[in-house]
Amino acid sequence: MAGLTANTDLLRQILVGFVRDEVRKVGIQKAVLGLSGGIDSALVVFIAAEALGPENVHAICMPYRTSNPESEAHARLVAQACGVNFSVVPITPMVDAYFEMFPDADNMRRGNKMARERMTILFDHSALLSALVLGTSNKTELLLGYGTLYGDMASALNPIGDLYKSHVWQLSETFGVPREVIEKKPSADLWAGQTDEEELGFSYRQVDELLYRMVDLRLTREELVATGFEAEFIDTIYRKIRNSHFKRRLPVIAKVSNRTIDRDFRYSRDWGK
Repeated sequence: MAGLTANTDLLRQILVGFVRDEVRKVGIQKAVLGLSGGIDSALVVFIAAEALGPENVHAICMPYRTSNPESEAHARLVAQACGVNFSVVPITPMVDAYFEMFPDADNMRRGNKMARERMTILFDHSALLSALVLGTSNKTELLLGYGTLYGDMASALNPIGDLYKSHVWQLSETFGVPREVIEKKPSADLWAGQTDEEELGFSYRQVDELLYRMVDLRLTREELVATGFEAEFIDTIYRKIRNSHFKRRLPVIAKVSNRTIDRDFRYSRDWGK
């Protein structure tokens, strides 16, 4: 990819091949994912449908009682557009049963619980269907730590984890994701009226420009300022990346042997073949 402008035809070919190869190499033919009605999960379900065939893709919408009804409607629209299997599993009974014990819990705790509840449902269905769970977190979210550890950030495979949000919008156009989904305001839909950009305090397009130069081009703080970014914005984003690094790695293992998992023992998953 040339910066934030993607060769969408090539990118489509790479990501479809990635899903097809990575799912089938472990002896599985199917994939399951959460379909929220947002653009990230919509793009992943289109990729998966092309890679595996729509009959082998199972999309699950998991609304909470405060979720925007439009989200489920958009999820259905996306599922119908690419022909995948679709089901709805409400999470209200499970989440509310837990928070009856903690009625003063704030939005962050409730949102994290919802995200993790959804992921337990996806992994249960992965066992039911003999399917791998596909992740839907993009590179912007992962770098900012804008996601729930072992919630929406969990998966067996993530085809869009190296795509900035700007790339997601571009590639969604190529796949023909419904216009209603492409143009809506990004939202995790964790509580009524919540939007990603309002919660973050900046737009995805704005932060993508900075992240690309900061992470991919490795520009220094001085170079970023010279490029036109405000020093305070640079420092804010740098702190978000640094403070969320623990979310982007496996749990740290205490080293007591010669071959420690994820440190010395780093063979690919096809090790032994």
